[in-house]
Amino acid sequence: MKRFNLLTTVLIAGVLITSCSKDSNPAGGNTIEIPIQTTLQAGVNLNSAANYAILAGSEISNIPTSSVTGNIGISPASASFITGFSMAYTPGEAQSTSAQVTGNIYASDYSSPTPTVLTTAQGDLTIAYNNAAGRTSTDIVLVSGNIGGLTFTPGLYKSSGSLEISSGDLTFDAKGNANSVFIIQVASTLTVTSGRKVILAGGAKASNIFWQVGTSATLGTTSVFKGTIMADQSISLGTGASIEGRLLARIAAVTLEGNTVVKPS
Repeated sequence: MKRFNLLTTVLIAGVLITSCSKDSNPAGGNTIEIPIQTTLQAGVNLNSAANYAILAGSEISNIPTSSVTGNIGISPASASFITGFSMAYTPGEAQSTSAQVTGNIYASDYSSPTPTVLTTAQGDLTIAYNNAAGRTSTDIVLVSGNIGGLTFTPGLYKSSGSLEISSGDLTFDAKGNANSVFIIQVASTLTVTSGRKVILAGGAKASNIFWQVGTSATLGTTSVFKGTIMADQSISLGTGASIEGRLLARIAAVTLEGNTVVKPS
């Protein structure tokens, strides 16, 4: 006899949908597809924060070797709080690439206009974060717990607590419309367990997926993630995790450990 584990409950238009996974198929997880929402969402305008693959408030640390495609910025903390990129800093100047970074590195203590540019970027991040957090819809989908194994169609998703992707991968299906937008509001933490993946289908683009995280996000070892994470606090990546998207931390740190980060086009 196969046992089933309760993973998550989804509320759609007042109807509760419970998803389960078979113990005999832990990699497969659930296969429930969320019905298509009638209210589509506009993208979240990141403004100047969109120029960064990584933007943090207090620290950016790296255990080599990571690969970052895109700019790195830190504010209000200074360049001394960017560690692990084996760069010989020229005080006051924006840094061009190290072997690990395809892009520039900026810090709040570099020469003008860099401090002002970074202050603006952090302000734009806050505006974008609040915009995503304030979105609503008549057919919003309420989710909780583990969303691994589900298929999200375009629209707005909301959790009143923490979310995790475990016991299955999460798929975003744009249904053939490459302009489709997905916004996921997470009131507390977002956790992706080791080896789990976010999968794009039906023309979905990482640049149109926005994760608004109320506290901190953690991507487990060798996980594969898609979309822009806007975290109020910190973002941490385990060894070998990769993301096509952005790591944008308003207040605290972004922590890397042998990761691949690619800013979406």
